[in-house]
Parts: sequence; C-alpha cells; structure tokens
Amino acid sequence: MAIKSTIYKAQLSVTDMDRHVYDAFPLTIACHPSETEARMMLRIVSFAMHADPHLVFGRGISTDNEPDLWQRTLTNDIELWIDLGTPDESRIRKASGRAKQVILYVYGDRSVAVWWAKNEALLQRFNNVSVVQISDESMQALASLASSNMSLQSMIEDGQLALSSAEHDALIEVEMTTLKAGAE
Repeated sequence: MAIKSTIYKAQLSVTDMDRHVYDAFPLTIACHPSETEARMMLRIVSFAMHADPHLVFGRGISTDNEPDLWQRTLTNDIELWIDLGTPDESRIRKASGRAKQVILYVYGDRSVAVWWAKNEALLQRFNNVSVVQISDESMQALASLASSNMSLQSMIEDGQLALSSAEHDALIEVEMTTLKAGAE
C-alpha cells in the first residue's frame, strides 16, 4: 500500500512592500512522502514571493508536466511557472516556451554549485527565466517552522523575505541570491 501525502494547512499573511500586496491566503499543502518539510516550506515561501489569488500549487512532486506553482490567465495561458530544485535543461526549455515568466528556486548549496556550473551558459538564452538560490541555512530554518496547522506572516521588502510563525518565536530572514535575472 502506498504512503499517502501529509496535509498541511497554513494561514499565510503577506505584506509585500515591493509589489504592494497586503493580503491573507488560506493554503492547503499536500506534502508528498518523498518531499522534505524544508522543500514544502519553500513552496510556501515561493507562494509568498509571488502571492496572487490566481497562483496555485501544482499537483505535486511526482507530476512531470506541471510546475510546483503556477499562475494562469483566464484564457489558460501560463503567466508564471515556478519550479523548485535543479531541473534539467530540457524541462527549463519546455517551461520557457510555455510560460511568460519562469522562476527557479534552487537549493542545496553543493548540488547547486555543480548544477549552475553545468547550466549557466545554457540558461542565458532564456530571457524569461530567473534563477534564485536559497541557502542551506535558510532551508533548515524553514523546516523548523513546519507544523500541521501554521499561521505564518511574511514581509517582503527589496526582494528579501522575512517569515515568522505564530507557533514559533522566531523570525527567519530567507537568504536568497539571484543567480540569473529574467525579463519580467
């Protein structure tokens, strides 16, 4: 019998000074058995960074033809495609052709260094692709906030995100480094 996904619920309050988004989003997140809590929390961070009522989570880590998060127009065009991890070049090429904007949140300091050395030149031809690295330290801190019912507050200013939790007495400043900026 297959192990089922674990369901997490989060009330995410977003204060985005850069985009002037001030809203609360009730989120239900299915964490696949092979997904870590840190990666699941990175999906929430990605949601906060691009918060919009039309932004939705993909069907999950085991679905190849969907991103981790995406936003579609009313005519079903893909406005935003967000992937986590270090996808191969063919997946990025496919996403770049299908979506107006593609954002990759990469993590795992050692594996990202190897992946970036291999893919940096290849990714330069995709003008609509951005690559942002999340530090290992931030990933560990995010995992510490995970709980089945979360009340999270995010503050975004100058492209940097600080995340706090009502259940934990901690403020996490997520360390993000832009490896490649895409056209928006």
